[in-house]
Amino acid sequence: MNHASPHTAQHGAHHVSEHDAGDQAEILDLDAEVLAEHIASVIAWLPIETSPRSIVDLGCGTGAGTLALLKHFPEAELTAVDSSAAHLHRLREKAAAAGVAAAGAAGRVHLVQADLDATAWPELGTPELVWASASMHHMADPDRTLQQVHGLLAPGGLFAVVELAGFPRFLPEGAPEDAPGLEERCHAALEHHHAEHVPHRGADWGTKLTEAGFTVEGERTITVSIGPTHTKAVGRYALSSLRRMRGSAASALTAEDLTALDQLLDGDSPHSILHRGDLRVRTERTVWAARRT
Repeated sequence: MNHASPHTAQHGAHHVSEHDAGDQAEILDLDAEVLAEHIASVIAWLPIETSPRSIVDLGCGTGAGTLALLKHFPEAELTAVDSSAAHLHRLREKAAAAGVAAAGAAGRVHLVQADLDATAWPELGTPELVWASASMHHMADPDRTLQQVHGLLAPGGLFAVVELAGFPRFLPEGAPEDAPGLEERCHAALEHHHAEHVPHRGADWGTKLTEAGFTVEGERTITVSIGPTHTKAVGRYALSSLRRMRGSAASALTAEDLTALDQLLDGDSPHSILHRGDLRVRTERTVWAARRT
């Protein structure tokens, strides 16, 4: 859906520094691995009668949506757009491993490095489906972006906007033992940070899509609840998510909370989140299906 919702590690975040991109690539890959079933269910829900031959993935990240879309629509070719060279390099590797190589005449994936905040976009064809997972809220001017997508789509084409309800939650209530409620306090601090720095998070995308000329044909909120479980992927996903949160939340946490958080993030500590067998993945994502009529 992503991730990555999660994540200014957001699963499809469309512009980050290359230093951040490496960290973000890991969280996006883990989001894709852990939530693959849910990404597939979102795609299957879309009101599509005729399988698209041309798809654009805006803010593709490392390709969670890209590869899921290509699997669901085996006749389609897809143009994946992101501003991060590191993300696109990772997607190229994953596409090759999945047998949909991102290069050459036989490739079904075409990679485009571009800043989606630019007034003029590169040539992206005339897709029947545009997918934007956790990327729209990062746009400097999302209303302009929606109008650009409207002009890009083929008549009758569909725009799928997927947005996440923030970072997932992993710890049970009362954890960690030395700082109960720590995860909720981290989320509260992160929400405050996002309110200042990511103003379009939580926007009313249904209204914005209608104002841009689309007909919203469906809206669906998917509640994800996995676990409790102890798999390496979920443990790494929790570690990467909390590590990512720390950077934005640290200034609002007490010294005691920071100490407890750093113990969770220390892979060598007996208190590390990697060693917990009671982790759950709890998150929500909402999808809007909007038609260019």
